[in-house]
Amino acid sequence: MCNSIVRYEIHWQKVVVMERTMKDLRLEQQLCFAVYSASHAFTRFYKPLLAQLGVTYPQYLALLTLWEEDGLSVTAIGDRLLLDSGTLTPLLKRLEGLGLVTRTRSSTDERQVLVRLTERGSQMRHVAEGFPTQILAASDCSGEELDTLRRALMGLRQSLDKPVAA
Repeated sequence: MCNSIVRYEIHWQKVVVMERTMKDLRLEQQLCFAVYSASHAFTRFYKPLLAQLGVTYPQYLALLTLWEEDGLSVTAIGDRLLLDSGTLTPLLKRLEGLGLVTRTRSSTDERQVLVRLTERGSQMRHVAEGFPTQILAASDCSGEELDTLRRALMGLRQSLDKPVAA
């Protein structure tokens, strides 16, 4: 009986703390601001790394998808990056202008445009392979902690992407 009372009291304390936190509108208490500011910190951290490749962060993300699986359609890349074709097409055109990818119409479905890495685009992967180690070193976290954080953020994004019941 004592254990259940202690558990109830701990649970109740967590609920009270959670309610108080959820009602607190101070900027430093906002999860959205923590994610937003961390995103900006990542962008700043990546800037000198990506300068070695001569690409922007969104272009780097497109290259990551192609290093993982070359020859994807624009639609498939957009699905993986959560970008629509109106945003993705100019980005891919710039990568093509840099000589990193080629874009060609599919021979089986002319509506689809396939994106393939050029030799130069493929070779850039060797430079980028060192980026995760540099992020790990700068983060003051263990690899396991970063992986746990990544999984939590992906789960949060999936939950927030679910349609809100009216």
